[in-house]
Amino acid sequence: MLSSSSQNETKRAMKSRHLTMLAIGGTIGTGIFLSAGLAISLAGPGSALLSYIVVGLFVYTVVIALGEMSAMYPVSGAFSVFGTRFVSPALGFTLGWNYWFQCELTAAAIILQFWAPQVQPWQWALIIIIPIFLLQLVHVRVYGESEYWFALIKVLMIIVFIFVGLIYDWGGIKGHPGPGLSNFQNSQAFIGGFANFSQTLVYAFYSFGGVELVAVAAGESARPYKSVPRAVKATFIRIILFYVLTILTIGLCINWQDPTLLSAAYNSDVTASPLTVIFQRAGFGAAVHVINAVLLTAVLSATNSAFYGSSRMLLSLATSGQAPRIFGWVNKRGVPVPALMLSLAVSFLTFLTSIWGEGIVFTWLLNLTGISALLVWGSIGVISLRFRAAYKAQGRSLSDLPYTQPLFPLLPLGVVVLATLMFAAEGYSAVKEQPFDVKNVVATYIGVVLYIVLYAGYTAYEWFALGKRQHFVPLLKVDLDGDAVWKRGDGARIRGQDELEGKVLEEMECRNALSWLLSKVREHVY
Repeated sequence: MLSSSSQNETKRAMKSRHLTMLAIGGTIGTGIFLSAGLAISLAGPGSALLSYIVVGLFVYTVVIALGEMSAMYPVSGAFSVFGTRFVSPALGFTLGWNYWFQCELTAAAIILQFWAPQVQPWQWALIIIIPIFLLQLVHVRVYGESEYWFALIKVLMIIVFIFVGLIYDWGGIKGHPGPGLSNFQNSQAFIGGFANFSQTLVYAFYSFGGVELVAVAAGESARPYKSVPRAVKATFIRIILFYVLTILTIGLCINWQDPTLLSAAYNSDVTASPLTVIFQRAGFGAAVHVINAVLLTAVLSATNSAFYGSSRMLLSLATSGQAPRIFGWVNKRGVPVPALMLSLAVSFLTFLTSIWGEGIVFTWLLNLTGISALLVWGSIGVISLRFRAAYKAQGRSLSDLPYTQPLFPLLPLGVVVLATLMFAAEGYSAVKEQPFDVKNVVATYIGVVLYIVLYAGYTAYEWFALGKRQHFVPLLKVDLDGDAVWKRGDGARIRGQDELEGKVLEEMECRNALSWLLSKVREHVY
């Protein structure tokens, strides 16, 4: 019988370039290709753009706060482990299982049905799931490398899309007069007021879902104290380039009343991605299938990341005693096979799309993952405040942290406040939506129910089964040494060593360049 193994552990085989590319484009999944169009059709291009900017800034502050802890404590459980260690075991348990439940595989069927409508969604899901599962079984380096190239393809496609879309909008393509700013004029930018704007937030949450994967992957990166800060900085590029500019381009090129911006919330039919539609209208009709093939890459990448994130989180939960021990078993290659097997089994829930219709299941999962992501991000703000409080209470120096967040405590406080406000805005939009339907309210807050059930359930387990009466971890008893990459007082010494190594490397590069130049001079002189 398998049990949690102390001999085999996950491998720190992911390089800095893997983590950086993962931050830039690795978690760009189906959300940006689907939810962007839905948000514009609901509230207009101005509201959608504003929504993605607000959520983007919010998410970036979350990544900064999380990056500070992950650079110091690079563990696969990331915020789940931090919740247990810095706040309470109940919070860690809740965040871990909450994150594990998040999955975006259902959206795969929606994109792919346009590319090959003769194939059933469940068949496409099978085609995607099995190869990715086998890929994950090999080694974490294979995940890092495959995700690097998947992400690179997505990055290049979006850059090309933005250029083509803006040129088309400005009328730069012969025979295709562009719309210019017409979609933002005549009161078309903001449709439906604050209620509709609030409703677009859930689409933004869904699109930005996965930014926390960098922290999860830090547990298997080679030099996390260097790679995590780089990945945090790269996240800002991702937000501006791949979300804000993409939303702006779609809003400029496609009118909010355009039938191609079909909302999956109200119609189970499937439309093409807005990216594909714009390429078609720009005169690149022959490239439609190429674009959809790249979208397939995005789906494979999203599936790859979902398998990785969920299996590592389950492994972490099992290791900390918050999941069955069997899921803590790791083979010699560092792969948590039982955790991966369970992720595979749950991923087959994608088949539900062929039973109830893609639109219905997608709507519920979109709300579940969107609100769950908001709850996780808001909780990270609380964890960050608690971490710094413990660090100060134990007399630790901030110089011992590989990466420190700026403007503390404004950023984590801002995260908590913004999460609360956006959470309330979601409820307001659900209640104000016409015609009123209680199902919309339930769908909006279904993620909250899961969060409360997990938290209350584990708290009750601690109280009655374990007999624990102390809910929160006392600040002076918070473990600040376990899993730390730097020991107390190591900050200045390691930074000095890194600076010295950098100078030596720079001198060697200069010498090599000078040697090469002299050799070329000799060739021509003599």
